Amino acid sequence: MQKKILIVEDEESLLKLESILLTTKGYLVQGVTSGLAALEAIDEEMPDLVLLDVMLPKMDGFEVCSRIKQNPATKHIPVVLLTAKKTPEDFNRGQEVGADEYITKPFKSAKVMETIAELVKG
Repeated sequence: MQKKILIVEDEESLLKLESILLTTKGYLVQGVTSGLAALEAIDEEMPDLVLLDVMLPKMDGFEVCSRIKQNPATKHIPVVLLTAKKTPEDFNRGQEVGADEYITKPFKSAKVMETIAELVKG
């Protein structure tokens, strides 16, 4: 059974790159470019994992993650924050909102793939 991954990334080129990377590894991929679209897609698709950028228009990734983790229907979905934000405060905020993993940009695709594989197995 293919695992579904939702990528939330407002930078089109990065969204494309991540989509190609995950598709070639056999994942079903859906990409959206905003936090609100992410929440809608999660309700409709129930992905196996969310790869979430922090800096998004209107609603940031921290808020999206918090909403995913506070909703009893979606709190089981692993969330990987992928972000250029590197301060200890940002990292702590990621933990506070319930992110399962926090990866900073620029990232090594091998690290992202490893993390995703680890979180979706089971």
